Amino acid sequence: MDAKTLPSDADSGLTDRRARIALQAALAMLMPLARWLLRNGVHYASFAPALKSVFVEAARRELEGAGAKQTDSAVSVLSGVHRRDIRESARADDHAQQPKTPSVASQAFTRWVTDPAYRGGSGRPAMLLKTGAEPSFDALARQVSSDVHPRTLLAEMQRLGLVVVNDEQVRLCTEAFVPQQGLAENATLLSAHVADHIAAGVHNLTHTEGRFLEQSMYGSGLTPQSIDAQGQTARGLWADIFGQIVRQATQRFEADRQDPTPERMRMRLGVYYYAEAEARNSAEPGQEEAAR
Repeated sequence: MDAKTLPSDADSGLTDRRARIALQAALAMLMPLARWLLRNGVHYASFAPALKSVFVEAARRELEGAGAKQTDSAVSVLSGVHRRDIRESARADDHAQQPKTPSVASQAFTRWVTDPAYRGGSGRPAMLLKTGAEPSFDALARQVSSDVHPRTLLAEMQRLGLVVVNDEQVRLCTEAFVPQQGLAENATLLSAHVADHIAAGVHNLTHTEGRFLEQSMYGSGLTPQSIDAQGQTARGLWADIFGQIVRQATQRFEADRQDPTPERMRMRLGVYYYAEAEARNSAEPGQEEAAR
């Protein structure tokens, strides 16, 4: 390596500064995650070694995106993980998984609350007959999946607390897909949502074109009563957005099935609302945070 290829002091300083900024931001994002891990008995001594596989998989994806060879040496240099650990990670097949597609129960729920054929005169999800022509639960189930029998899907939605069955009728008993299920299922949903949210923000920080929607607003000095009112407004607005986006996505999906373009993409649109007591003497957010 000659002198022309060596990084200058200015370049090194810029790299160090970017690393410090990235690390500081990552630590702030990790705080709620660390609190959740502690509540579930995961200590630092368990979490730190597990991060190796995450950095290894991230390095592989970065090399793949750059068109570079994914050798153990290249992955080690980029990730900082020793080659021995990289080989062990490969044997254990501990690579991070891609976000899972929505379950059949989730797809059935979504169609039920958004498709006009399954909504009553009030615009709310209609009570359906178990069997028969559309609109019936059988018809809904077969539209969602040809691989899962309607009886099996109905039993699963009952298990999740999403429907109530009375004789030959099925009623949807929730306005949002928040299944009453175990920690593993809910943790999977959380990881998929948060991972895509962070991915959108990271993309926007590293690309000047094709930026994703990733914004929020901040307010302070509100009473608990005002916070509750704002939360109710947010839920109502989300219900409207949810219905509109799903209807459009359904129409686009049906049209895209006829499109010969081989490339297919996935998407996720999410909304969150969070509130907590203000910390005493906390600094007000900058203008850029308030408008983000």
